[in-house]
Amino acid sequence: MSQPTAEPVTIAELAQFAMLLEVTAKQKPGNIDRCHDYDDTCLTHFLASAVLAGPVFSRVAAGGISLGEAMYDAVARTNIHNGGNTHFGAFILLLPLIAGKGIASAAELVKMTSVNDAVLFYQAFGLTQVRVRSEDPMDVNDPSSIQRLIDEEITMYQVMEYSASHDMVAREWTNGFLLTRKAADLLFELGDGAENITRMFLSLMAKYPDTFIAKKFDEATAAAVMQKAAAVLAGAQTLADFDEECIRKGINPGSLADICIAGIFIALLEGWKWDC
Repeated sequence: MSQPTAEPVTIAELAQFAMLLEVTAKQKPGNIDRCHDYDDTCLTHFLASAVLAGPVFSRVAAGGISLGEAMYDAVARTNIHNGGNTHFGAFILLLPLIAGKGIASAAELVKMTSVNDAVLFYQAFGLTQVRVRSEDPMDVNDPSSIQRLIDEEITMYQVMEYSASHDMVAREWTNGFLLTRKAADLLFELGDGAENITRMFLSLMAKYPDTFIAKKFDEATAAAVMQKAAAVLAGAQTLADFDEECIRKGINPGSLADICIAGIFIALLEGWKWDC
């Protein structure tokens, strides 16, 4: 009697696994991980989000769904728990990367998005508690913003272009997923093994000020966090102390966490092994 052949791991499953590997990595300073939760959001919310996003990822990989539709569906499906926003930024990155099955095609696909994609993106944004700039004239909570998208025929890619100067996740759409590529390359440089995710994350923190921190606090705080991450890498400060300080002050590099997820996904897609 012949043995059944195991089905290969799908690209959608790799995306889910990237989300799981990121959130369960040890001591990513300031962010939820296996070491600590927040008062209103916990590890389990992130695990649930990764599971709930699976059907959307599968639809995107199969084709026939636009990035705007996928964005709205992913947010709506993962918005059923009480943990608030968990993976909004990660979806912005993962969905085109899944659709393009890698960075090169994703960088072209995002340029083909439509006005309807932009409207669905704004509607998805409205379902979340994502932090936005108070001075932003295109307020996602203002119904007139959606009408402006329609009237001015603004595509989802153009929305990302508009946000790129102050949002590093949006900037990935416009620069060819530059930091996503760097994150994946760092994992290959550091070697196989999930324990290298924290080191990759710290390396990004030390070089790129997190725009989520800048929105929540200010650019000076984001720059200071970057310098402290560099000090940890240099051995001048312990990771545990840096993590504790970030948690105590409510400083969480959420944008870099999203880019970390995308980088893990690309690395997995290209053969990086998490369980060497």
